[in-house]
Amino acid sequence: MRKKMGRKSGTKTTLFFLLISLISFLAFAPVLAPLPSFSSHYSLSPRHRHHHHRKVVTSTVAVKPRSFEIDDDKFWKDGEFFRIIGGDLHYFRILPQYWEDRLVRAKALGLNTIQTYVPWNLHEPQPGKLVFEGIADLVSFLKLCHKLDILVMLRPGPYICGEWDLGGFPAWLLAIEPPLKLRSSDPAYLRLVDNWWGILLPKVAPFLYNNGGPIIMVQIENEFGSYGDDKAYLHHLVKLARGHLGDGIILYTTDGGSRENLEKGTIRGDAVFSTVDFTTGDDPWPIFKLQKEFNAPGKSPPLSSEFYTGWLTHWGEKNAKTGADFTASALEKILSQNGSAVLYMVHGGTNFGFYNGANTGVDESDYKPDITSYDYDAPISESGDVENAKFNALRRVIELHTAASLPSVPSDNGKMGYGPIQLQKTAFLFDLLDNINPADVVESENPLSMESVGQMFGFLLYVSEYTPKDDKSVLLIPKVHDRAQVFTLCHSEDNNRRPTHVGSIDRLSSKKLGLPNAKCASNISLFVLVENQGHVNYGPYIFDKKGILSSVFLDGSILHGWKMIPIPFHNLNEVPKINLIIEVAHSRFITVSTQRELKDKPGNVSEVPAFFTGHFFIENANQIHDTFISFSGWGKGIAVVNDFNIGRYWPSFGPQCNLYVPAPILRHGENVLVILELESPNPELVIHSVDHPDFTCGSSKSSVHQL
Repeated sequence: MRKKMGRKSGTKTTLFFLLISLISFLAFAPVLAPLPSFSSHYSLSPRHRHHHHRKVVTSTVAVKPRSFEIDDDKFWKDGEFFRIIGGDLHYFRILPQYWEDRLVRAKALGLNTIQTYVPWNLHEPQPGKLVFEGIADLVSFLKLCHKLDILVMLRPGPYICGEWDLGGFPAWLLAIEPPLKLRSSDPAYLRLVDNWWGILLPKVAPFLYNNGGPIIMVQIENEFGSYGDDKAYLHHLVKLARGHLGDGIILYTTDGGSRENLEKGTIRGDAVFSTVDFTTGDDPWPIFKLQKEFNAPGKSPPLSSEFYTGWLTHWGEKNAKTGADFTASALEKILSQNGSAVLYMVHGGTNFGFYNGANTGVDESDYKPDITSYDYDAPISESGDVENAKFNALRRVIELHTAASLPSVPSDNGKMGYGPIQLQKTAFLFDLLDNINPADVVESENPLSMESVGQMFGFLLYVSEYTPKDDKSVLLIPKVHDRAQVFTLCHSEDNNRRPTHVGSIDRLSSKKLGLPNAKCASNISLFVLVENQGHVNYGPYIFDKKGILSSVFLDGSILHGWKMIPIPFHNLNEVPKINLIIEVAHSRFITVSTQRELKDKPGNVSEVPAFFTGHFFIENANQIHDTFISFSGWGKGIAVVNDFNIGRYWPSFGPQCNLYVPAPILRHGENVLVILELESPNPELVIHSVDHPDFTCGSSKSSVHQL
């Protein structure tokens, strides 16, 4: 701790200047300087040891040490008792232009802390390619939290779960041979983790609370007790974190509130603080009592680090919702006895691009991809709305247990429906394959996984050929992840023909498909378009490669000779060299002959994947507001607005009908919407911009249930 010496006056000039020099040296003796955006009066002190204010008296100011500690089964912030009332809010699910808006709303709810994951795959989408700009600008997010006086609980993984693609792992990890053992003490895996954390943790170290920043705790792994029992792995992560962050920061684990989970997922002693999560509505205090067994004496403040305000939703399910009063009552049980809680989620946001995760059921074929919206039925909705029953009910409970008055609640942001958008078919997917760089096409005797050919998300087209037979052939693909559309083409019949849709295969359906009889003078080309619908992010089947993962059989014989053609699209943090979406969007002038070619042949209207483009205009800059694109009446695909991938739509399966379009994506004047429709376009070729979400499509309906 810095100490200043009082000045002394003297009669000798030499002594005077010596004293001045000594005072200057001591007054500005270097400790680790806080970041420029942080308040410079903070002292970077060692751990505080007593539960009262400690002051260093100087001739001018009293410097108060910054500390965040655990003692007497309580949290202590700068020597004062502190209760964490926090919420999960993920910077990577919110446009940076809206970070402050969502954080201000979280403060208005009464939160003093934000918890966020750090997804490795967002920041290193390709080996050695680092992204820390835009929606991946973690440093700017931390600075903003500090500016708003919000503390941070950081969850850097390396595994995060979070209904995020592959639990935050980069998919290129799956391409490494021999295969890595993720989430283990496998030396090859740990070397990659060491390298990643060696990049990430030095970036966040200046933002630790003792260094003048907002980060009070850093999580080790995530719910590891639900997955494995590898203490060497956890100890390695702790040592790695300490090496980069020092001994002053609290490290913590989160595990489900059962003895088995805590036995496997925690580290005994006082090196790591063990927290719990559990089903909303469970009696919290027996679980908090169990939590104490896995922490050192006096080091177990009761903390539910994931207090569920809602739940996730998969495609084909009912939209998950929980009751406002039920959720608020469960929180009251924790806060009324000085417990702490982190709302998961306070604001869910959106799975933009291809980053949604997936779960599995009884086996890996029971595959359940997450919808694009991550609204989570949180108190702050996907579009930032707070004028709802759950926000109000939770705020009333929090206000009862907060000494200071809560900030005022902002009004909901404006929404705008821009009306119908007339679309025009601008290209069939197969017509654009000539634009693919031949160097990106991979050839192999047998199909390769998407990851093996460098396609970490989206689509991969597999192409082979076979000799036609007089009778019907049977195609068998035993293992495909996740969904395959099958097409055939006889080149000798008509050089201008496009492939014909035969059928679809997915992880849940029958793997056999009958190929139609075809009298063809040449071999028949077989096209299999495989969609990666999101890597599994939780459970034993997380090693979830995509694409065709087995041999392909035709009439019982293995079909050899394959080409793998990657289909390039925008993702959240990557723009491919050749972007089909951009090419289609700027195909403004289409000749009459091209229009004729793009018209569907009878009986083929809903068979072949195609791009559709539409334009809508915003006349005045003050009319730019959040909107939603309604895909009611369409089939399945992806949508891009002004070159930003807003995510997947699948209203035919439901429950999500509308995709959220934040206002910062829009612009004054012309706006361009491009969609890739995989199945069945609306016959009218119309899409609507509306001012509200909708989760009532398909056979699924929204329902309120207790978790």
